[in-house]
Order: sequence, then structure tokens, then C-alpha cells
Amino acid sequence: MFRDVSFGQYYPGSSFVHKMDPRIKLVLTLLFMVGIFFVQSFAVFAFVTVFLLAIIFIARLPLRSVLKSIKGIIVLLVLTSLLNIFFTKGVEGEEPLWAWRKIEIYVTGLKQAAKIFLRLVYLVMGSSVLTLTTTPVDLTHAVESLLKPLRVRKFPVHEFALIMSLTLSFIPSLIDETDRIIRAQKARGADFDTGGLIKRAKAFVPILIPLLVGGFRRAEELANAMNSRCYEGATKRTCMRVMKLTWRDFVGGFVVVAFFTGVFLLYGMANKWGNIIWLYY
Repeated sequence: MFRDVSFGQYYPGSSFVHKMDPRIKLVLTLLFMVGIFFVQSFAVFAFVTVFLLAIIFIARLPLRSVLKSIKGIIVLLVLTSLLNIFFTKGVEGEEPLWAWRKIEIYVTGLKQAAKIFLRLVYLVMGSSVLTLTTTPVDLTHAVESLLKPLRVRKFPVHEFALIMSLTLSFIPSLIDETDRIIRAQKARGADFDTGGLIKRAKAFVPILIPLLVGGFRRAEELANAMNSRCYEGATKRTCMRVMKLTWRDFVGGFVVVAFFTGVFLLYGMANKWGNIIWLYY
């Protein structure tokens, strides 16, 4: 069941997106995450959907692997959708679509819930495309390279990038270990699939202890391996792979920037015409 989670896993390939500079991919992913919050209409959401599917196709990623990443936020998606549906009031003069006692559902609330739902889904899918096409080592080098100016303020850039890299590299191993523990518990008669939410939550408690013990054991083994190799993070280190920008980075960056420039312009035009209509009426 936990093997379906794809976040933090790398999908090997030689596509256009795989060969892009990890620094450019990281910056473009951040631009995508920021730009998605400026999308206000469902027509623009449709264009973003086509754009994201085109990137997945160019990267030659299985759509199923990208969609698996959404499973980790299903509870968050349901919770935020329900909160927006039941607690978003309609605009002035809008009649409720459904009402029962003090509970009222408006079309405005449904639209707001759908927009929040799509934004969260696209955020996770966009970050999954980054992790599926970039190795944790390349992500570490990208973060370290982008944060180099902070060294002037004595910020431990290398240590921060190393922590992020180790965190990403531990995710697949922890998922595999969790899956092994669940299968071992099921072989001993444990039941994780029946009962209510509280019963299922209690059934997962015996999994946490061996999972934490295994995680600490892995961390200790990694620390001993780094110490035996005389690793020192504070020293000035060189990279085996020197990152250089290529024509792919300029083409990919131009396409993404141009697309979201259009999104920002549409957002500004929507606000402008909305204010004009509001003043007119």
C-alpha cells in the first residue's frame, strides 16, 4: 500500500526534462507553485492542465507514477474542500444552492473548493515531476548552488543541502520498510483494512515503533559511515559534476516563463475588469 507513494523517488530516463540543469528545474518548479495561485478561472485551469500533461509527456513519465503522489494528501484535499464548501458564504444577493438549518451551500463555495482542490493537486504533481526527473544528489547540488550568496551571512548552505538530500534519499527506504512491517504484521493476523477510522489508526500504532527503531538505526549507520570516511561539512568541498547551462535550459525556461507571464497578465486583466464591473454596478 505504501509503495504507491512516488514522492522522493527518481524515475530514470534520458528525456528533455531529465537532461535539464537541476537549478533551472528547481527555479521553474517554484515559479509554477507561485503561479498556480494566480489562476482564478477554470478556463485557465484547463490550460494549466494541458501544460502540465505536456511536461509529463515530454519527460516520458508514466502518468500513473505522477498521480500516485496525490494519495499522500487525500485527507488534506477532502478536509479543505469540505471547509470551503460549508463555510464559504455566497456573494451579495446569491441564493443558497442547498440549506439545512444553519448549514448553507453556495455555488461560490463549490467554486472556491474546486479551485483550492486543483491548486493542491497541481502543487503536488509539479513537485513530483521535479523529484521524478532529478536525483537527490542533483537536487542537493542545485540547492547548494542557488543558496551560495547566503554564505556571506554565515549560513551553512552545504549542511542544509546535505540534510535535504538525505531526507529525500530516506523516503523510498522508509516506504519499503513500512511495507515490509505491514506485511509481517498481516502474516501474524493483524487487520488494517476493516473497522472505522479510529480503529485503523490504532492498528498502525504497532508499526510506528519498529519503523522509528529502523530509522534511527539507518541514521546511525549513515553517521558512522560518514565519520569513517573523515567527512567534514564545514570544509570547502568540490563537486564531481560541474553544472552548466545548455540550450535545453534556455528553451525550457523560456516556455515556462512565457506561459506563466500569460497567466499573470490574465490575472491582472481579470482583476481590472472585475473592478470596473463592480464600480459600474
